[in-house]
Amino acid sequence: MTMEQDKLIAQLEPGVARLAVRGIRRSYRKNTIILNEGEPGGSLFVLLQGQVKVYATDESGREITFGTIQAGDYFGEMSLDGGPRSASVMTMENCLCSLVSREAVQQHLADEPSFALSLVTQVIHRARSATETARRMALLDVYGRVIHTLEGQQGAASSQAPVQLTQITHQQIASRVGASREMVSRLLKDLEKGGYVELGIKRITLKKKLPARW
Repeated sequence: MTMEQDKLIAQLEPGVARLAVRGIRRSYRKNTIILNEGEPGGSLFVLLQGQVKVYATDESGREITFGTIQAGDYFGEMSLDGGPRSASVMTMENCLCSLVSREAVQQHLADEPSFALSLVTQVIHRARSATETARRMALLDVYGRVIHTLEGQQGAASSQAPVQLTQITHQQIASRVGASREMVSRLLKDLEKGGYVELGIKRITLKKKLPARW
């Protein structure tokens, strides 16, 4: 392990840092699929550097993004029961991970029982998030899901306009809401014509409160 990797681990929450030390470090380039939905799982990944997205695809290839994970967090815990991976994970930039085997995680839980509560809390949080995503998909139309996504970015729902959202694309929004990029682009163009948003390259500025219906 290099000195740079030592520093990255030292910046983690102590319990997660001690877990990461038990694993094997691996680097991944941007846009690399680390986990595939449905494949057997046997390890947990501690993200030391970079950012990844968690997503699933249907038979037609349409993608739904469940969320993103930042450095300092971990993923892959849902398959520690020996079941298949519940979602796919792809890097959004160059990443460094520590791969911790199921046996090493079990040993970590035996050595640090308090970490078990953190792990259970994480599983519950992500289960709730997945439930909320399913609820929005079932109960909101595409426009409603787009608005929810925009207002959820960077706390925009509670911020006063104008709010600038950066590093966000029409395709990323489409993947979040389970719609085509073309449909999302049409909705955003209509909102721009109405004076609600201003569109730029990987940038959307919310100029005023978005209407509940369109």
